[in-house]
Amino acid sequence: MAFPYPTITVEEHWLSQSVRDFYAAKGAPDPYGESGLIGKLTPSLMDFREKRFQSMNENGVTVQVVSHAPNTLALDLATCIKVNDELYGLIREKPGRFAGFATLPMADPEAASSELRRCVQDLGFVGTLIDSNCEGRFYDDSYYWPVFQAAEELDVLVYLHPSANEHTKPLLTSGAGTTRRAVHFLRLFAAGLFDRYPKLQLMLGHLGEMLPFMLDRVESISSRLWPQLGVKLERHLRQLWDENVWVTTSGMFYLAPMAMVLKQCKHDRIIYSVDYPFGSNEAGLAFLKELKSQDIVADDVLESIAYKNAADLLKIKVRLE
Repeated sequence: MAFPYPTITVEEHWLSQSVRDFYAAKGAPDPYGESGLIGKLTPSLMDFREKRFQSMNENGVTVQVVSHAPNTLALDLATCIKVNDELYGLIREKPGRFAGFATLPMADPEAASSELRRCVQDLGFVGTLIDSNCEGRFYDDSYYWPVFQAAEELDVLVYLHPSANEHTKPLLTSGAGTTRRAVHFLRLFAAGLFDRYPKLQLMLGHLGEMLPFMLDRVESISSRLWPQLGVKLERHLRQLWDENVWVTTSGMFYLAPMAMVLKQCKHDRIIYSVDYPFGSNEAGLAFLKELKSQDIVADDVLESIAYKNAADLLKIKVRLE
């Protein structure tokens, strides 16, 4: 069965040699060294022109939104500029097939804000993907909030992505560690980030990092008990979830959790994603076909998840052939 719609994938990774040079200059272990577990994917991460593009064409990926792979160290501004400029050049080689998320020096929020503005205004990037912590520090600390302020002012997305730093081992990063991202999001909520920046748009991968399963429970507790502890927010979690949060599939190609997401999320806030090359385009396409063949969602909803929601959010034009 052919899949009838174009697709946009939004958590798709690439590795720059500039980042590997940064680790070498710091005398730090390269998390993408070919001898390690993640290193088995390093050739696919570094390839942009051949296998990546071939896989997209063979598996119906119309547009891939590319971001840099996660890091164990916080990158400096100079390295981030190199990464973003290199990605910009690669995107221009295939007009209409790629878009970019900015890589930011989160340890320096003012510099990160300026680089985000440059990437959006000068390079045409559609937002930023940031590691879920900065060398162990979380973003509920208002020290980092200039980045979120810049994103709100620019009307672009912030994608909160798993960090591969030394505080999270590979199993925790890809598996049970998804709970860490859920807790991080709740920390941002409790800290009042979305009260300060009510139009900020935040994206969570892996079908919402387990939050859809716990959403009603957390909503009940936070609305009843948090005010007794002095936490008084302008909106309850459910309202904020519906207005500020987007959820992607990113490698979670399973019907049971998808059914939960479809019940807990507005359908216009669910977006297809593969997590390439950690996830495969083949598996993603098979998942979309399964959603259609088993009538899990109506055709118009599936079309929106496949590409329309991302196109509207990220202002991406899709060539319909």
